[in-house]
Amino acid sequence: MPVEAKPEATARTSPPLTERQEARRRRILHASAQLASRGGFDAVQMREVAESSQVALGTLYRYFPSKVHLLVATMQDQLEHMHGTLRKKPPSGDSAAERVAETLMRAFRALQREPHLADAMVRALTFADRSVSPEVDQVSRQTTVIILDAMGLEHPTPEQLSAVRVIEHTWHSALITWLSGRASIAQVKIDIETVCRLIDLTEPGGAGDR
Repeated sequence: MPVEAKPEATARTSPPLTERQEARRRRILHASAQLASRGGFDAVQMREVAESSQVALGTLYRYFPSKVHLLVATMQDQLEHMHGTLRKKPPSGDSAAERVAETLMRAFRALQREPHLADAMVRALTFADRSVSPEVDQVSRQTTVIILDAMGLEHPTPEQLSAVRVIEHTWHSALITWLSGRASIAQVKIDIETVCRLIDLTEPGGAGDR
């Protein structure tokens, strides 16, 4: 599927945003999420986003050169919001693996409540090429932070970070298979709980140390 992009969009720099610019960016992300929630990926048209967020179309393209950039940034924003919610009510599992599984399932259910939005964001991640790397990296970093918070780790080892990456990949894959109708919520839960057991192998005294 062709990606809606402005041909003259060029590489972007990321200077700190002013308060006014940040407010504008938040309006854009909110408009993107609202349109995606109603109609999925195809409903997010840059002109409509500009009109809904009350910014000029050229200004919108300066922030986000294409709707893929915009929707990946929207996913990062949604994950950041989820993270704030999770921090207010941390997971209650006894082990790190249980807490991470609980956290990821809560995040999954939040996306489940907005299937069109979830589908739009995941499709954008799938379509993303190298030009969207900064936004994709932000999504990955935000997911990593959510998992590490659930583990209660500030300084993970390389082995723990490797386990986190595998967990991230599985969570993302489970989201795709659910959205495509190829996996039930029950199967997603089993897969998430299974992959989270990798955490036990990276803890002192775990099988990874033997």
